[in-house]
Amino acid sequence: MVLFLIGITIAVNNSSHENQTAGNPTHQGAHVLPSTLVISLLLIIVVLLTIYCLRFKNHRKALVTSVDKKIPNGFMEEQGEQTVVLLPRSPSPSKRYFPIPLDSLEDEYRIRSADDGKLFREEFNSLPCYYHHGSFEEASREHNREKNRYPNILPYDHSRVVLSHLDGHLCSDYINASYIEVSLCCKSAWNADWLAIGKCNRQYCFFFTQGFKEKNKFIAAQGPKLETVADFWRMVWEQKTTTIVMLTNLKERKEDKCFQYWPEKGCWMYGNVRVAMEDFTVLVDYTIRKFCVQYQGSDGPRAPRLVTQLHFTSWPDFGVPFSPIGMLKFLKKVKAVNPSYAGPIVVHCSAGVGRTGTFIVIDSMIDMMHMEQRLDVFGFVSRIREQRCQLIQTDMQYSFIYQALLEYYLYGDTELDVCSLEGHLQRLHNTRAPHDRLGLEEEFRKLTNVRIMKENMRTGNLPANMKKNRVLQIIPYDFNRVILSVKRGQEFTDYINASFIDGYRQKDYFIATQGPLSHTVEDFWRMVWEWRCHSIVMLTELKEREQEKCFQYWPSEGSVTFGDYTVELTGDTQCETFTLKDMVLTYRPEKQSQHVRHFHFHGWPEIGIPAEGRGMIDIIAAVQRQQQQSGNRPIIVHCSSNGGEQQSDGAGVVVGVGGSGHPVPALVLRMATRWEEKRGRAGGNHQNDGYRRSGVSS
Repeated sequence: MVLFLIGITIAVNNSSHENQTAGNPTHQGAHVLPSTLVISLLLIIVVLLTIYCLRFKNHRKALVTSVDKKIPNGFMEEQGEQTVVLLPRSPSPSKRYFPIPLDSLEDEYRIRSADDGKLFREEFNSLPCYYHHGSFEEASREHNREKNRYPNILPYDHSRVVLSHLDGHLCSDYINASYIEVSLCCKSAWNADWLAIGKCNRQYCFFFTQGFKEKNKFIAAQGPKLETVADFWRMVWEQKTTTIVMLTNLKERKEDKCFQYWPEKGCWMYGNVRVAMEDFTVLVDYTIRKFCVQYQGSDGPRAPRLVTQLHFTSWPDFGVPFSPIGMLKFLKKVKAVNPSYAGPIVVHCSAGVGRTGTFIVIDSMIDMMHMEQRLDVFGFVSRIREQRCQLIQTDMQYSFIYQALLEYYLYGDTELDVCSLEGHLQRLHNTRAPHDRLGLEEEFRKLTNVRIMKENMRTGNLPANMKKNRVLQIIPYDFNRVILSVKRGQEFTDYINASFIDGYRQKDYFIATQGPLSHTVEDFWRMVWEWRCHSIVMLTELKEREQEKCFQYWPSEGSVTFGDYTVELTGDTQCETFTLKDMVLTYRPEKQSQHVRHFHFHGWPEIGIPAEGRGMIDIIAAVQRQQQQSGNRPIIVHCSSNGGEQQSDGAGVVVGVGGSGHPVPALVLRMATRWEEKRGRAGGNHQNDGYRRSGVSS
């Protein structure tokens, strides 16, 4: 607009100059006055625009806007060391989004995901940013400013958590935390048909029979600072909270996101609250810590309480989790440990708006699924933003909510205790699914619907790497492929057809790879050396039906050299169903060695599956003993093309790792799903390479 007005002014001045040079002195004075008026008018307009822009900038400073800046691994969020500074949204007209019936959820997700999630962005940008009638007076007081981790993420006065006042301490009732009320109307009773196989699991539904129309069900809080740790525990005590949900790591991208507000061991005093570490359990996606909390009052100590912290550790530094499976398991655990008599669940990340809001919305919408058989994500987020500004920070988080809800709706919960496994198998064999399929067949059908994301297989499809793939249809995903060190002066030497796979308790516990080719054997041993692997599980023979399935990458006797690596056979033991070989791997340039144990399973026939599971259990037990001695480095598992045979091994190893009393996947589904997500075409006949399993696609 300013450029347009400047152009008009130049045109007027040029016209005036032409009249003067054309010999019209009588009109010279008449042209000066209009030019002066136009210039004055322009100056006034520029001044007004400048004032407006400055006011708009100051107004937006107190708010958080969404991120839409692409980076290699996802989207940026919760930026900055002092403020949450995010790029402004593209303007989106206010629209009304209606609740979605569950039987339309898959189609709606597909539509919104099209064109790189354009409709998800439009819906997210239509959300109200903040509550127009809300104020931040208490949070903005001079004495409270240092208590805020980010000066532009503040609690509203009407919904902030008010602490008891401490004598002699000004503004001691303030903490950056907000009550979040969950209000969901029950439209209808349980729909028995919806509990059919593939839609929900009765055992899991048990956890969702509480928490509707709850006032102050959650407290959304920022990650505690050093200066606010005592206030945080005082809030936990006064609110009678027994469950804390933590959704950030202490440091991310070398930035402090949350102060460690608990003792590693023993006990600490935080103000008047004594916190003692009782127990902790580390799992692949989250850690559970149990604390004994006791208030030390002037009139003596109060009765101690048990407080459980569930710390979700699988949220990446950038963006959102690749798959919602871990979050759904985590959410189930939160519901299971939180007693009905407890106070609000305290949920925090760093700022207390992005990941915190994502968790609260997923939890509440699953409740709504069961009560009404529909979802209203847009309406619910709009309502809770009236209680804390900017809950849900990015359109990636917003679409992740839908992804998690679709995952839960389509597949339900497949995790069960070991003691329930036999009964579950009987039900799968006796249950009839649609199209007269057995329950077991129905579970496998779901696996074959997992979408292969060819767009995430760029490295393996590079021309220089294609010859390193045994089967061209089975390529590792870029996000979890095993990366080798680059050889000096040689490009494309960091690639091997291998993927990291999570175990039950440990991330990247397995490396799934193909049987080495004659020209990739050195890369194979380089992977063993660089990732310090001590266990190799082989599930194929060297030849099957006169076809090579795997190049022999070990010596029959003595030693053999592959490039910079020498492999020496030091032991060969024949067990009932597998052969155990002990080898010494030496890296010749450094003259250093390590012990490697090779487990070769012989119980897998050329066609079909093993006749019984005893042999697989035996080899799993042997591998576990080796892992305990060697330090739990990644276990390398391979067949020929790292497809079908590994599928059952992955599930079997999880059973072995889980042990008695621990949950295991319902037969193959959940663990195999994780293999499917991280290995293209692992274990199934994928007839549909397009969109199918929305809950797993990115």
